[in-house]
Amino acid sequence: MKNNVVDSSGWLEYFADAPNARFFAAAIENTQKLIVPSVSILEVFKHVLRACSEKQAFESIECMLQGKVVDLDIELSLNAAKLGVQHKIPLADSIILATGLANDAIIWTQDADFKGLPQVKYINKNK
Repeated sequence: MKNNVVDSSGWLEYFADAPNARFFAAAIENTQKLIVPSVSILEVFKHVLRACSEKQAFESIECMLQGKVVDLDIELSLNAAKLGVQHKIPLADSIILATGLANDAIIWTQDADFKGLPQVKYINKNK
């Protein structure tokens, strides 16, 4: 069975128990197969800190740390840069995609930038 990477938008959906939370639950709750790009920790912490509180932001990160955190190293950075140019996607998305591909993972997302990319399970974001 493949590993799983949940895009930052998926983590936020899950934490908010928003309409697509169930889509992300299986990947997030299977911590043995969960890969967490360090950039996702940055994005989620920043969003929850801005929207809620520092306490809630740290609680969110505590949940994320149950998976295997993958730091951004030189090789991953260069692969992310290539993928960003190739697919015309933003920096954080290219890091998440590169991390997923390097770890034989399915990338779970509701971010339209990932739609149609390799190894991606995409769901439309409910408004």
